[in-house]
Amino acid sequence: MTTLIDLLRHGEPVGGRMYRGGIDHPLSERGWQQMRDATANPPPWQHIVSSPLVRCRAFAEELAQRLGIGLTVDPRLQEVGFGSWEGKTGDQLRADDPDRLKRFYHDPVGERPAGAEPLDAFLARVGTAVDAVCTEHAGQHTLLVCHAGVIRAAVAHTLGAPPSALYRLDVSNAALTRLKQTGERPLTVVFHNQNAT
Repeated sequence: MTTLIDLLRHGEPVGGRMYRGGIDHPLSERGWQQMRDATANPPPWQHIVSSPLVRCRAFAEELAQRLGIGLTVDPRLQEVGFGSWEGKTGDQLRADDPDRLKRFYHDPVGERPAGAEPLDAFLARVGTAVDAVCTEHAGQHTLLVCHAGVIRAAVAHTLGAPPSALYRLDVSNAALTRLKQTGERPLTVVFHNQNAT
């Protein structure tokens, strides 16, 4: 029995690039087009699980209706909380402290923004959600519509990588990552960051 999990990052949100976290911005027109392009010739997905945030959920609802398949909204797939950085751009953070982002990316566990969700807790909640999909949709091909951080955490969970490794993965808008589980093998990464746009 083979279980496939595809993780699709949302397209560009209104407001462009920023540390958005839990801010609930919708997709921009370009973001909608990115998502529609990425799913123009979809695999035979049998179910969709979405983050509750509108930049994921609104498209997941449209896609589920188009494909005639079920949709579940799972709060465990919400993006990592960035605390005091939420709503700020990289340029704004660099203006306050030119080396702040460098310290963060080299030590994302020890250099968390004030009030940010701890990475070990984030990795644990995403890992629990991925494991639940493996159990509840065993033998199926399921699509998760989610966020860059969630995809990083799902890959780290699959590989047994530590939270400190999360930001060593690039995740593009509307890009797909695929995980696979078979009876004999644990969850594996099939491909990462495949982008149709």
